[in-house]
Amino acid sequence: MLKVAVIEDDLPTSNQLKSWIEAAKPGIKIDQWHTRDEAEAAISREKYDLIVLDIELGRERHAGVAIINAINKHHATPVLVVSAMPATIYRSIMKALDAWDYLQKATFEEADFIDTFLEMLRSVKERKQQIDKPAAAADELSMDPLRQRSPIWRGQRINLPLTAQRILAALFASRGQVVSYDELFQVVKSGRNRDNIRKHVSTIREAFREIDANFECIENVPMRGFRWVDSANGGN
Repeated sequence: MLKVAVIEDDLPTSNQLKSWIEAAKPGIKIDQWHTRDEAEAAISREKYDLIVLDIELGRERHAGVAIINAINKHHATPVLVVSAMPATIYRSIMKALDAWDYLQKATFEEADFIDTFLEMLRSVKERKQQIDKPAAAADELSMDPLRQRSPIWRGQRINLPLTAQRILAALFASRGQVVSYDELFQVVKSGRNRDNIRKHVSTIREAFREIDANFECIENVPMRGFRWVDSANGGN
């Protein structure tokens, strides 16, 4: 049975998130925690498949940051942050802390939460299935079996938001072939236009170049889309 923790100090919000999860995934076990102390104690003794977390708990403005650090220390459990803190500021902070995704309160609907939640559960399932698979060659892109959302390039993990992960996966799955803009539109939830796709690809390239300055494996094909080119065939 899948086991999820909802860490949220506001009881109505906690109950709403719980009801959404139960509706999306009947039979799932859900623990609700309302303080940092409760959450950290639970994390130390329980192994959750996914954790939904608010950043601000009670008077502790950044309690969620400490909780994420505790999560990474114990089990590296996938975390979906749901917070009123502005996404423009905190999304990058949560990304640096290895949170999987970030939703800002009052800016998303039930369907957005459920889509994100179920997508993360699917990634959890895929991660478990890949644990026993042999590692890829050192110069090949692969998914870390312990963190399915984090691609590995030349032995180093690359941190990317979920939409960029989907685009990267689509490009790598069709490596050597052009992936059209229309095909890439199918893997994003919003912003289905060419400018937005180009921004996501730019984010992917920048993330790779943080650890590999010569990364050139994503090729722009004018008017058509993008193509993943293996390093031996025109990349670094």
